[in-house]
Amino acid sequence: MPRPTTSVLSMAALLCATATGPAAAAPADIGPAGTALMHGDLASTDTTPHPGPGPGARVAAWSAPGGVCSATFLTSAGVPVSLCTAFVGVDPLTVVAPTVVVFDPESARPVASLQLAKGGLLGGVYGYLDSADRVVVAEGSGAIVKVAQRREADGSTRLFVDERIDLASAVPAGDAVTGVAPDHDGRIWFATTGGVVGTVDAEGRIGAIRLPDGEELTNGLTVRAGGASVLTNRALYEMRADETGVPGIVWRREYEAGTTRRPGQLAAGSGTTPTYFGPGGDAWVAIVDDAERPHLVVYRTADGSILCRTPAFETSGQGTENSPMAWGDALFIPSTYGFAYPPNATDGPSDPPQAAFIGGLTRFDVAEDGCVRVWETGDRMATLPRLSRADGAIHALAYGPLSAQPGPQQAGPVYYTAVDAATGQRRAHEQVGFAPIDEPLQLTGTIGPDGTLWQGTFGRMLKIAAPHVGG
Repeated sequence: MPRPTTSVLSMAALLCATATGPAAAAPADIGPAGTALMHGDLASTDTTPHPGPGPGARVAAWSAPGGVCSATFLTSAGVPVSLCTAFVGVDPLTVVAPTVVVFDPESARPVASLQLAKGGLLGGVYGYLDSADRVVVAEGSGAIVKVAQRREADGSTRLFVDERIDLASAVPAGDAVTGVAPDHDGRIWFATTGGVVGTVDAEGRIGAIRLPDGEELTNGLTVRAGGASVLTNRALYEMRADETGVPGIVWRREYEAGTTRRPGQLAAGSGTTPTYFGPGGDAWVAIVDDAERPHLVVYRTADGSILCRTPAFETSGQGTENSPMAWGDALFIPSTYGFAYPPNATDGPSDPPQAAFIGGLTRFDVAEDGCVRVWETGDRMATLPRLSRADGAIHALAYGPLSAQPGPQQAGPVYYTAVDAATGQRRAHEQVGFAPIDEPLQLTGTIGPDGTLWQGTFGRMLKIAAPHVGG
């Protein structure tokens, strides 16, 4: 089929965004568009309405926050706030606790922090900003907190827990909340590692169900008007809350999954958060399964029937922990196979114990008659990429060629990279750091309205700006 141009992609995105179908039915309690959610929007498309830094990008400012900032958001005033994991030492690295950190938007230095209670494997990673610019995140094993910031009389910034939601009645002892997301009906959905899925309404009423024994969750929730997509280590669920807030299963589809963690993923099973996309913005939902040679699987949201199932990668590494990016009817899948996460971030040893991080990024176009691979590149993206609907490029931190780097995980230059979504060709490749201090760790950054990319690494918070942006 002909290769679509960037203008075709732009038109597809515009039609999707302006659709009057269910995906556009009601606003949710979230902050600024493109900077309030870990995966860009409730559909987990990993897109942004803002352009990226582009050619000539450079580090305009940086700081050493004393922790690894896994996800970064921007408030309505353009203030960066991150979910960070504080640590002490390096070898071994000892995790202290998840911490909310506010950064100065000009200097990138930390100006306030608030330590939270430790939770599960990914507790403190999946969160979002609500419409009041509060960080909504799981704390400990059974609570959701809303962290607000206030400017004090002396000009300093103070963080405090503005609201705490106790989930003890729904979350068993020893379990932990791993993901939270708002929906279009004023509820907050949550999921636990042990397979509890529930909602909390504006009055604090909790409704929850337990998925079958042995099914665990390590990824976030994806929400659409009238429902949510939940992926366990065995199956994909389409769910809908009843009038009391209790989630019900609309359909369940098992996917091909292994029983051990593969290198470059955090746990056994699929590493992807489900992605809604297609007609109306949510007619289809996509994952990458956990087969020996993983498949892209696209389901019809209405009934769970499979639209297509095809090998996700050809020349790329065979596996991913990152969700498919979606724009219009196109999907973009980065490979993370072989990426060496810190041991304290993973659920046990992998099989094999290590593998080369080949990287790779591929694009599929999806239609009712199937999925077609359009291009595949060798880019070794090492952060969760962000696809800009403003400039038609995919932005991330990346490594150079594998042959130039020693060992299964690389120590060497770290680049800001932009890849053209239409052609797969690089638009930018600028060195912004050096591993291991700037090891990107597949962390999640965010792009602001001025094109600045805020990106955490192992040792720093980077403010990566276009040449014309001050800093």
